[in-house]
Amino acid sequence: MSKQPLVSIIIPVYNEEANLKWHHDLLRDYLKKLPQSFEIIYINDGSSDGSLTILKDIVKKDKLARYISFSRNFGKEAATTAGLAKAKGDAAIMIDADGQHPAEMIETFIREWQAGYATVIGVRTTDGGAGFMKSLGSRGFYFILQLLGADNSSQHGLTDFRLIDRKIIDQYNKLTEHDRVTRNLLDWLGYSRKLIQFEANERHAGDASYSFRKLTKLAINGIVKHSTRPLKFIGIAGFLVALVAGLLGIFMVIEKYLLKDALNLSFTGTSLLAVFLSFMVGIVLFCQGLLALYLENVYYETQNRPIYIIEEEG
Repeated sequence: MSKQPLVSIIIPVYNEEANLKWHHDLLRDYLKKLPQSFEIIYINDGSSDGSLTILKDIVKKDKLARYISFSRNFGKEAATTAGLAKAKGDAAIMIDADGQHPAEMIETFIREWQAGYATVIGVRTTDGGAGFMKSLGSRGFYFILQLLGADNSSQHGLTDFRLIDRKIIDQYNKLTEHDRVTRNLLDWLGYSRKLIQFEANERHAGDASYSFRKLTKLAINGIVKHSTRPLKFIGIAGFLVALVAGLLGIFMVIEKYLLKDALNLSFTGTSLLAVFLSFMVGIVLFCQGLLALYLENVYYETQNRPIYIIEEEG
């Protein structure tokens, strides 16, 4: 009888004390039904509540579980990276601790992986109780990412809830980006993949830990780290502004001086110049701001700071 593969379950944790024990019991009860071997790796991302205490209790009672605890909050992307660095499995599955990712999908993920797919990605078909405005904002966010060419991860509904093969884990661990978007990097690595739709559950308790500020930062990183299309847009915008300004200038000269204001537009040079200069200043400032985002990422990457700092593990 062939040996069953080991599958690592990676679970980032940030202020999830209301969900941890419930979710762990639910997950363990489900994993007992599967023939594969499992390890469960929790990454405490600098939680300010009682999450770490609960994790220590879980690890003490369950030999399959272990934890990593950061010195402060480094973000979900760093937590996922740390979990993959510690994973020993032939494959790894990333799952949230709030219960929105259904545990019963794990069997489907493993089945598709054993059928030959290197990556199996959960595609969310519902927003798990999210309000209309949040759902609309999410769809708008992914539309903008697609428009700006921020790679295949910008497809709406693709999630971090996924299985990746050992060869992808090893390649991911070699990457050097510091301020990263995990799903984009995993998709950049390539390999065969299978998309599996699922309906997201509502959170068991508490509110989502991703604030508007964190989501905005993730969106910016997703754009400036995985697409140069905005830089090309600058050149296109500059050309169009120059073209429009040139045509407008020619029209003004012909209408005012050759046609003697035949259309009664009564152009005044001062007012039109003021409008034109204001428009040009706006374009220049916008382009400078966009370039600053790229320069900011170059600055942070060249600092060579660690992605995360582990304070303790067990």
